[in-house]
Amino acid sequence: MKTTKTHFNVLGQLAALRRYAYSLVRNRDEAEDLVQDTLVRALEKKSTFRPEGNLRNWLLSILHNTHVDRLRVVRSKEGREAAFAEVSEASAPAGQEHATRLSQIRQAFLNLPTEQREALHLVVIEALTYQEAADALGIPIGTLMSRLSRARQRLRSLEAGGDTDALPHLRIVGGKSDEPN
Repeated sequence: MKTTKTHFNVLGQLAALRRYAYSLVRNRDEAEDLVQDTLVRALEKKSTFRPEGNLRNWLLSILHNTHVDRLRVVRSKEGREAAFAEVSEASAPAGQEHATRLSQIRQAFLNLPTEQREALHLVVIEALTYQEAADALGIPIGTLMSRLSRARQRLRSLEAGGDTDALPHLRIVGGKSDEPN
């Protein structure tokens, strides 16, 4: 008895896939993208196709599911964007003064010496503990705390209207100072 194996000829199904994709998305470019994504999924899942099954129906099912997945992604993105728009409008009205201030803070942060900027970023932005940040940087915790202190001091000088590039006044201990006591 001779068994016939169904040939996995997805190219022979392109016309049907394109028609169905176009009817779903009503845009030729998007339909082509949908067909391409469908063919990629079909080739990735080729091992799940049963030789006695109908290739056309299997591909149309994949196309439909791919389309539904895309719609979910779009709806999810739109929902996140809408939620963000509500929060951003309520929390941070965009104004010239606000934008200028953020720009100044960003510039002051970027002007920090690299080791201070790294330490401040890990602790403040990434919310690492002092020990975790010190471990990540490969330095003792005391060194990390010193770098954080100097970085914060420079940023505070910005708040006070000072020069962010100026170092805090250093006092010579055990030596001669230029300043009178």
